[in-house]
Amino acid sequence: MDAQNVTLIGNDLKFAKALDFARSISVTKAPALIVGEVGTGKRTICSYIHNLSARKDKELIIVDCSQDIKTVENEILGFRDEESGRFQKGALESGNGGTVVFANVDGLEEGFQKRLFKILQELPDYDIDIRLLATTSKNLSKYVGAGRFYRALYTFFSNTQIVLNPLRERVGDIELIANHILEGIAEENEKELSIAPEVMEKFNSHYWAHNIAELKAILEKAAEEAEDEITATHLEFGERKAEIRTLSDDDDGIRLMSLREAEKLLIRKALLHTCENRTQAAKILGVSIRTLRNKINEYRNDGSAFFVNLR
Repeated sequence: MDAQNVTLIGNDLKFAKALDFARSISVTKAPALIVGEVGTGKRTICSYIHNLSARKDKELIIVDCSQDIKTVENEILGFRDEESGRFQKGALESGNGGTVVFANVDGLEEGFQKRLFKILQELPDYDIDIRLLATTSKNLSKYVGAGRFYRALYTFFSNTQIVLNPLRERVGDIELIANHILEGIAEENEKELSIAPEVMEKFNSHYWAHNIAELKAILEKAAEEAEDEITATHLEFGERKAEIRTLSDDDDGIRLMSLREAEKLLIRKALLHTCENRTQAAKILGVSIRTLRNKINEYRNDGSAFFVNLR
């Protein structure tokens, strides 16, 4: 099932306004920043903007900026293949006439941010005409204030900004979205599927940490077990198998590790997911803010880079 059809469904007022704004800017060339938690459909909104624009018949290229710096640089600017000696065009050149999306733009290496901004300013000099979009699940203005993101690049994208609210704030849409997802799953598996009322109650009260991506993963897993109706016995809330399938935007990989390492990784993920909001991170982790604060200080004292730089 195409996830794009899922994230654009809903009657929530904030979501409807975001969609209307995306539609209105699709006819412009202005760079835009799409902000939202993991799994809210940021890349889908980018596709929506592209498909409504005059560029819809041209390339839509998405570069994941959370990859290592060399890979990101090569994908954006191009590189010379060591074996063939041929130059492989980057997104800025091969996307000419279309749309280029810098997904997880907060992941750009700080030095490359300045270089990229300068290059983007010079594109017209090279007859390159592209629509530039960026996505983030972080509070970029906070990153700018902390000196972790180049202010000029932030301003370049954030003058036009779309904010997608999380699924847990769209309670009225959860049933609609869940049923739509299930329709696609049922069609793929060639069987009739429905959701039991008690399951929908659980869905409406669940804290959707990974939003629509998490809902889709849980329903896909439940559909594998269910014959016709998905009941509470088919759900795997918080189970690793379902969790792994929701982390495509910020997956660190699953590997064997000590409990201490796993704890540190989970805390780091919770802080990144909530834009370093400790109160929300503590809520997701199911611990008190005091416990979380003590853990952060513990890892900071150990010299862990992420926690040392945490603001």
